[in-house]
Amino acid sequence: MNTYEWAPLRVVPRVDRGECLNVGVLLYCRHAVVLTMRLALDGERLAAVFPELDVDEVSAAVRAWPRTVAGEGPAGVLSPGERFRWLTAPRSTVVQAGPVHTGLTADPEAEVDRLLARLV
Repeated sequence: MNTYEWAPLRVVPRVDRGECLNVGVLLYCRHAVVLTMRLALDGERLAAVFPELDVDEVSAAVRAWPRTVAGEGPAGVLSPGERFRWLTAPRSTVVQAGPVHTGLTADPEAEVDRLLARLV
């Protein structure tokens, strides 16, 4: 079993209100050297919950996260752990990671799927 850290990826249309909708899960397992994420972005649900939201713009921002997780672009110089820390750092933006949690797993890829099914 390996320890891992995870955080929900969420859309927060108005950071002053703190209302959010989970749209994905980010997982980092240092021992297995795994940084991965899963998305379940439902544009219709976002529009129903937050009618004032520009769903296309938010969808584009959400879909940029997997590229950073994969180390594409400027993030390519960072280690998986550094990318996880950068992605989960507190920020006041519409697309942000929620609080970081920990757990134990023998299979990080199966664990991120389990978390996605449970949280999104």
